[in-house]
Amino acid sequence: MTNFKRHIASVLIVATALTGLPLTAQAGIVSTDEFISSSAPAANPNRERVSSYLARDDVRQALQAQGVSQQVAAERVQAMSDAEIEQLAGRIDQAPAGGDVLGVLFTVFIVLLVTDIMGLTKVFPFTRSVR
Repeated sequence: MTNFKRHIASVLIVATALTGLPLTAQAGIVSTDEFISSSAPAANPNRERVSSYLARDDVRQALQAQGVSQQVAAERVQAMSDAEIEQLAGRIDQAPAGGDVLGVLFTVFIVLLVTDIMGLTKVFPFTRSVR
């Protein structure tokens, strides 16, 4: 057992000593066009579909009944991650034509509520931020 402890201690000493070594970094000049093209999010057709869905009159009226303006909802859609957009677009696809708007609105409400609780937005006055 003493041999095992010595071996572990030796490995930890070497690992600790190596963490103090400086790491080298490589830098180069990047043009503005290269930076913008690499940092711009790829066009997501589902984001446009969700935005156009939220622009519909019946959806807009239902959101306003919940206390959410169309502008806030549009800003929230632009701030959503691609995974959230995919999930919301899937919910829209599963909704029957002219039917279950409540399911989609509930999803939007939950997303807005969670972002309010996380402190990312302040849409609902009845939430308290965890931040």
